[in-house]
Amino acid sequence: GDTVSGRVSLEVTGEIRVKSLKIYARGHAKVRWTESRNAGSNTAYTQNYTEEVEYFNHKDILIGHERDDDNSEEGLHTIHSGRHEYAFSFELPQTPLATSFEGRHGSVRYWVKAELHRPWFLPVKLKKEFTVFEHIDINTPSLLSPQAGTKEKTLCCWFCTSGPISLSAKIERKGYTPGESIQIFAEIENCSSRMVVPKATIYQTQAFYAKGKMKEVRQLVANLRGESLSSGKTETWNGKQLKIPPVSPSILDCSIIRVEYSLMVYVDIPGAMDLFLNLPLVIGTIPLHPFGSRTSSVSSQGSMNMNWLGLTLPERPEAPPSYAEVVTEEQRQSSLAPLGACDDFERALPGPLFAYIQEFRFLPPPLYSEIDPNPDQPTDDRPSCPSR
Repeated sequence: GDTVSGRVSLEVTGEIRVKSLKIYARGHAKVRWTESRNAGSNTAYTQNYTEEVEYFNHKDILIGHERDDDNSEEGLHTIHSGRHEYAFSFELPQTPLATSFEGRHGSVRYWVKAELHRPWFLPVKLKKEFTVFEHIDINTPSLLSPQAGTKEKTLCCWFCTSGPISLSAKIERKGYTPGESIQIFAEIENCSSRMVVPKATIYQTQAFYAKGKMKEVRQLVANLRGESLSSGKTETWNGKQLKIPPVSPSILDCSIIRVEYSLMVYVDIPGAMDLFLNLPLVIGTIPLHPFGSRTSSVSSQGSMNMNWLGLTLPERPEAPPSYAEVVTEEQRQSSLAPLGACDDFERALPGPLFAYIQEFRFLPPPLYSEIDPNPDQPTDDRPSCPSR
């Protein structure tokens, strides 16, 4: 739905004849990879896997006409020496657009291309890419829910069985944005006879789909290491922080490319398979609301900088404007005139009551003071409202 606008700048040193100046705008996702196949004992071939999804294809003619395949001198436009600028503008479609992405076996790209066509010359082309984000708001309930898991592993060596290694881990939510730190709460208990090391890692998984096949690439994004644990020892992580570096947001709605993230909390066991927990993550573009959420724990809210209190509340309240600034003398005098439409109402009022209203109707309010000169004196033993 956003509007993309720009200019094509054309600078010529002498007069030229032009058939057309066109703008092409396109957005698409494309996947490509190859695999080697054996067809027999002595033959082999390469299988190509390609797929493409087009999001939009826009064309606009800034100068000239549609046809450029002939070299006739008819319908040419003369451009004089100097610098010329031609504005263009187009609107992105309202349908969801995948976030711009460059991966191992595919990409999501958006660009604008200008083409200048002249008779008897090859076209002059220039392409500029732009970035599109499909926003992911992590303030949605599904992305604010905690993620947790527990696993246990028993090591065996021949006929001997050692005690178990147990791992429990939890994070406060599923959605994060780049630059945030994930607070990891975990407990690792080592009842085995080996020295183990607890670790945590963020992985990015790129999945590419074409012709019914899938190609997957996993990349390490960030990691941390805990203290080594000897036999019988336990380690607790009370909000151990792992910062998310600048990475591409998750891509979840493209039919041929998916980009997903996960937090792996695991125990590195020498000489055996690691004990690990996989907690799914979504990297979004709209960060957590500054006031937190009901599903966030107290520690997550406390981890956010609370200096906003000092920024939004002034040290001393500002006095309201004076009565003269709000009501001029002319307005006051005019308001003292009979109200006409309210005559029946005034006649219906008792004399003393109407006189009381008239006495205080047009008086200015009392002067502003930060200290109440007449504090209320409690007349009974009723408790006051704590909210006040």
